[in-house]
Amino acid sequence: MFSKYKVDKFIVMPIILFIFISLITIYSAQSLLDKSMNTLVYKQLFWYIIGFVFVFFIMKLNNKQIYKYIWILYIIGNITLFLLLIFGKEINNAKCWFSIPKLGTFQPSEFMKIILILTLSKMIDDFNNNYSNPSIKEEFVFLLKVGITILIPSILTFLEPDTGVVLIYLLITLVMLFISGIRYRWFIFFISFIAVILVFILSTYFISQDLFVKIFGTSFFLRIDRLLDWSNGSGYQLSNGIIAIGTAGLFGHGFNNTPLYFPEPQTDFIFAVFASNFGLIGCLLLFILIAFFDIKLINTAIKSNNNINKYVISGIVGMLIYQQFQNIGMTYGLMPITGITLPFISYGGSSLISYMIMIGIIFNISNENLKYTNKKA
Repeated sequence: MFSKYKVDKFIVMPIILFIFISLITIYSAQSLLDKSMNTLVYKQLFWYIIGFVFVFFIMKLNNKQIYKYIWILYIIGNITLFLLLIFGKEINNAKCWFSIPKLGTFQPSEFMKIILILTLSKMIDDFNNNYSNPSIKEEFVFLLKVGITILIPSILTFLEPDTGVVLIYLLITLVMLFISGIRYRWFIFFISFIAVILVFILSTYFISQDLFVKIFGTSFFLRIDRLLDWSNGSGYQLSNGIIAIGTAGLFGHGFNNTPLYFPEPQTDFIFAVFASNFGLIGCLLLFILIAFFDIKLINTAIKSNNNINKYVISGIVGMLIYQQFQNIGMTYGLMPITGITLPFISYGGSSLISYMIMIGIIFNISNENLKYTNKKA
């Protein structure tokens, strides 16, 4: 399949290695879980197979068709997020999932991330094609439209509540707008605006928690409390995760040998399982693989002669790098624990399929690059 479509083998190879790393680490994580969850590794393999089916479908469909109908997907995505608030399955006081009998759960926000990347890419490309030298007013109107486009799914996702994914929405937007070529003064204004809001929120939190609850509500207070809790290094999950990593040494405790239990070893804290099993050497090899993959995607964007493809990959890379730093950083106590998973490694059907959809889109872009290079040659 890949040779027919001239896909870059240096994109395929890291994916194959991610599959292997994911399966063996999830298998090891199962020893920390209830026996009822001993089939997770088979389910992950199943989701990878389904993911490759999506890759094949997207490559047959091609990106132009996706860009053409992206607004329909955007509307469907928001309707799904809205229905989730009514019919979603509540897990840990959050309605982030639909329950699917025999298959598990379905998380719409994972797919909303790629929908937003594609939607913003289309908006940016259309704007740059229509305005070669836009005025400040024209840029302001454009940014207002972008803000509304991001605000709708952000509110719906925040109400689930899933603050971590909302942060990803905002990060994707900032990265893609930065690449778009708009005036940098907008970023200074936006960052200043966000800083003022954060100062107000944090000041209220530290000065009077009762007042904070009255203004923002109990749910938001608990989320802020959880985000700030990482700074003092407290928490059973974090403490045991750090001990498991810190005692692993150069080569780790060995495969399927994690010395301490900590919650969510198959998802949020899967890196702690990997580090505990394979030690510093294993972690360094994983870091090299992740960096190689990210750099390869960036090079694919650079080689593309189609601006919309550059915007798409910039959004995807920005999202992946943030999740990689966030997930690994929180297991070391360097970042807040937000429930962000490690792309391609953590267990999860919705997240994995959404990543594979992105890979299908990237394969199409890579295929275009290779065809363009062959024509020039």
